[in-house]
Amino acid sequence: MADVEIRMTGPIFDGRAARAMAEACRDARDSIAEFGEEYALALMGAAFRHPTGYYESNVKTTVVSADTALVDDGGVVYGAWLEGVGSRNSPVTRFPGYIHWRRTKALVAARGPAIAEVAVRRHLPEMG
Repeated sequence: MADVEIRMTGPIFDGRAARAMAEACRDARDSIAEFGEEYALALMGAAFRHPTGYYESNVKTTVVSADTALVDDGGVVYGAWLEGVGSRNSPVTRFPGYIHWRRTKALVAARGPAIAEVAVRRHLPEMG
């Protein structure tokens, strides 16, 4: 009878690949959230007619879970009115809203996969 010894080495077996992938996921989440926050603020800066700075100062990114980050206005009471989804928007008044969050959501959905791919590619050398 012969003994056979099998040794498995490398990033997959010693945990380096898993750690690199977890870091790539965090990097992708943070990069996408940063893009969303910057884009929303840029839209607000370009559209708001009489900005006070208060609303924009409340726009923040919160990490909700390992794979989720939330960009929002922190619940500012007139945020829905600015977006155009409040009870005091058109047709009640002439103000239709700026739709900055809906535009941001659509752009993040469209560009998110490309942003995530860049983040993952940055971490590929650590996996191999």
